[in-house]
Amino acid sequence: MLDLLKEPILSIQEFCFLAGRAFRNIFRSPHYSDDIFFQMDTIGVGSLLIVIIVGFFSGAVMALQMYHALATYGQVGKTGQLVSITLVRELGPVLTAVMVAGRNASGIASELGSMKVTEQIDAMRALGTDPLQKLVTPRLIATAVMLPLLVVIGDFVGIFGGWVISHFVLALPSKQYWLTAWQALDGMDVCEGLLKPFLFAIVIALIGCYYGLRTTGGTQGVGRATTQAMVMATVLVFILDLVVTKIFVSQTT
Repeated sequence: MLDLLKEPILSIQEFCFLAGRAFRNIFRSPHYSDDIFFQMDTIGVGSLLIVIIVGFFSGAVMALQMYHALATYGQVGKTGQLVSITLVRELGPVLTAVMVAGRNASGIASELGSMKVTEQIDAMRALGTDPLQKLVTPRLIATAVMLPLLVVIGDFVGIFGGWVISHFVLALPSKQYWLTAWQALDGMDVCEGLLKPFLFAIVIALIGCYYGLRTTGGTQGVGRATTQAMVMATVLVFILDLVVTKIFVSQTT
């Protein structure tokens, strides 16, 4: 039994050590600003198209589903309200985080894994460069900055997609849709909708870096690390979503 628990506990310990050093390096020099902006471009701008596509069709589907469900109770005027609340609180942050995890957690793991198996990281240490300061912290900062911005864009595009369906397919008045969508949101909803992607970003970046830096076994090991990073980041996003949602629900009851 102890042998079965040894590896998971050791992995958690290594991950916490990596996270602690990455956060500490945020306040230490050098900061590698060029690397941070490059990662912002790769993670943020590179993920923009897929976030827009997913956000638009998520809002459109939500509008269709909510309209027909509300029609049973004669409350179709609240379609915009339910679409905006659902997107801002849950679907927007989670779907965007899953897209970013699939694209960037795996990308970070494969990139760092390739550097690890080709001994580039060992060469950095030999030259006196801290690999965590150079490779992990810029990706952590870039993801933490860009993912909330992507969620804001995804939420707006999703609400817009709901309006397109509501106006052109369901014949719901535009003024009614936008008025209910806007009035439905309060400060706690916005806070929850921005806190979640910030926490998701930390998990996604650190998971990708963790599996990338512990890659072994050549090119096959890089493939395993990529898969493990994507799966673990996605699972942790949903677990963290449940925890944060429970905290906010407890605050409002």
